[in-house]
Amino acid sequence: MAKEKLAFVCQACGQAFAKWQGQCDGCGSWNTLESGLGGGRAASGFAPSAGIQRLSDVQLSEQARWSMGLDEFDRVLGGGMVPGGVVLLGGDPGIGKSTLLLQALSEHCVGNPNQRLLYVTGEESSEQVAMRARRLGLTEAALASIQILAETQLERILLVLEKTKPQLLVVDSIQTVFSEAIGSAAGSVSQVRESAGQLTRWAKSSGSGLFLVGHVTKEGALAGPRVLEHMVDAVLYFEGDAQASFRVVRAVKNRFGTVNELGVFAMTDRGLRPISNPSALFLSEAQLGSSHTNSSRVPGACVVATQEGTRPLLVEVQALVDQAQSGAPRRLCVGLDPQRLVMLLAILHRHCGIACFDQDVYLNAVGGVRIQETAADLAILAAVVSSLRNRPLQSGLIIFGELGLAGEIRPSPRGQERLREAARLGFTKALVPEANAPKKAIDGIEILPVRRLQDALEKLF
Repeated sequence: MAKEKLAFVCQACGQAFAKWQGQCDGCGSWNTLESGLGGGRAASGFAPSAGIQRLSDVQLSEQARWSMGLDEFDRVLGGGMVPGGVVLLGGDPGIGKSTLLLQALSEHCVGNPNQRLLYVTGEESSEQVAMRARRLGLTEAALASIQILAETQLERILLVLEKTKPQLLVVDSIQTVFSEAIGSAAGSVSQVRESAGQLTRWAKSSGSGLFLVGHVTKEGALAGPRVLEHMVDAVLYFEGDAQASFRVVRAVKNRFGTVNELGVFAMTDRGLRPISNPSALFLSEAQLGSSHTNSSRVPGACVVATQEGTRPLLVEVQALVDQAQSGAPRRLCVGLDPQRLVMLLAILHRHCGIACFDQDVYLNAVGGVRIQETAADLAILAAVVSSLRNRPLQSGLIIFGELGLAGEIRPSPRGQERLREAARLGFTKALVPEANAPKKAIDGIEILPVRRLQDALEKLF
């Protein structure tokens, strides 16, 4: 019998080495190599191959998506769960991942009473999950429809799946599942990769939907090998402050929908409640609609029309500019990119002569939302100049536009949708790039097109 080969696997990226070394050549991490048996001792026989086919011979079936019963969750998924799809949901501990999936299974039962649903729990006992279900107010029909399995061994889970054949499966969490064919401990790179791979192959071969709950690292990334994100069809991040009353589900990968789609939920004593109008959540009362008054406007506050996936989202951006108390002025951002702020301040100085090199600049996206797109550039500088000059912006004003290094204002995608959302919420003026000015007027909102940063500041102040 051939001697089993001993390999060393990086616990950060999953790369294997023939011998131990201090630093991984793949990701550069130190002291992350752990021993594990190589030679392909993977579990097999549960997901047989479909064989070779011509692409033209593959039979396509028009399968409708399965609605999960929560509109915001369906939006992030791209319209619902695809049969045979695999979704990885990650988030901080206690953010509400288990609560969201348990509620989604319950709401799914309403429209699909005959489907078999299975919840595999590896971190909690069956009694603990049942206590949460009753606290969330799940109906008796939902409690009777959802089956629960407290198990962490992969081979046993696959045997149960072959026997029960559920249409929807939740594994909470993938880091607790282990295979006896792998010598390393549960939660290691080898175990997570093998467990996710076997469960994914089962979902593809059976046509069942699979939700995997994943842990996150201190940096906020999904724990385990990056290959885990490549295996699945969609990667969702559950974000938000545990002390805040709302949560955000963001799609960073989706083979069947839009990337960077956003779903907003409010956390209540009966679980998560979808928010159909998130723009009102991220705007203060002083910024909402045509109810602006001169007394409610404050310097340094500006509303930007950002785009999250297919949805326009209005967010209030606040800036505070104060005299620096040390030789190194601070640049602090919450929900925005601090490196981009440094570049925008350089553009402001170079093309408008407004210097902030002796000022501390603090930026905040109200409500804890993260703004990643560059369409917020013009609104950020408008808020900075407003705070620096201690002059509030015009009432009922919405701003968006990307800034170039030459001081030009570049157009933003889907400008018409942003303007319609602003008009719907009662905003009366919009400072936009000239290329985004609509050819046909939009009722209730005045368009102020600008080409360069100097032109924008002249119209604002």
